[in-house]
Amino acid sequence: MLQQTQVVRVEEYYRRFLRRYPTIEDLAAARPGHVRDAWAGLGYYARARNLHAAAREVVRTYDAVVPAEPALLARLPGIGRYTAAAVASIAFGQDVGTVDTNVARVLGRAFRLRGPRGSSARAKAVWRLAHRLVPPGRAGDWNQALMDLGATLCTARTPQCERCPVRRACITGLRRVTTLRGRRSP
Repeated sequence: MLQQTQVVRVEEYYRRFLRRYPTIEDLAAARPGHVRDAWAGLGYYARARNLHAAAREVVRTYDAVVPAEPALLARLPGIGRYTAAAVASIAFGQDVGTVDTNVARVLGRAFRLRGPRGSSARAKAVWRLAHRLVPPGRAGDWNQALMDLGATLCTARTPQCERCPVRRACITGLRRVTTLRGRRSP
């Protein structure tokens, strides 16, 4: 529900959805139209279809136990590389990095990654870096912190480098703060 939708908008839908489908078996057994009705108002209805299909697959293939490994999660309908890694790290404590738009921006700026944004070479570099930086046993917290940092301070249009907790380690942030103070950048 949180893909491309803000938390404040999702909260009540989430509670209502879980009341209607408290277990993965309940969701898997539901009629597709009922799942869509329970999702009504959130938009992006393909997410509801994929969630329903994923629930059915988990019940059928994994005996109603959601797999913890990113590779297995990524095989489920509607789950790509980012979501698989996020779920694996946050829900299951797997030591894997994940990359969404915010994380890509934070890492790209902090390490001044080269190459055009969106290129496959840069994407590979960001994912490699995200995996290397994960502190063992803390991947979920780490990934969430990077996502939050990109959503709140290291924003696309108006980064707040002077308030950023990693500005001293950030190559771009150091340059930006120095420039904001009226000094020449290195």
